[in-house]
Amino acid sequence: MQIRSIEEFEFHHTLEATPGLSIVFFTGVGCASCRHWKRLFETQPPDFPDLQLFEVDAERSQALTREFDVFHLPALFLYRDGQFHRPLQAEASPQGLQRAIELALELPSEEAP
Repeated sequence: MQIRSIEEFEFHHTLEATPGLSIVFFTGVGCASCRHWKRLFETQPPDFPDLQLFEVDAERSQALTREFDVFHLPALFLYRDGQFHRPLQAEASPQGLQRAIELALELPSEEAP
């Protein structure tokens, strides 16, 4: 799965124009867990044909990091058809991520941060 870097100046416009499911993935250069998640996304992506993945460097895009109240990395957020759906809490495994997305989609959308 291709991971697209996205910065705060293009963030909202890009997500609003992206159909299907999107995961926004906040990362940091020194974050070992972030590297693990990135490898997971690249080698064993969730089984959703329309899924897009966007990576936000939390240090470079501090306004977005504050907007989403990101205090720990990595942080994942699910979007559906360009609209914020909810934060994702998942075990860092293919099955854990798949199940977290499935559960999140069964729940109603939350208000965007």
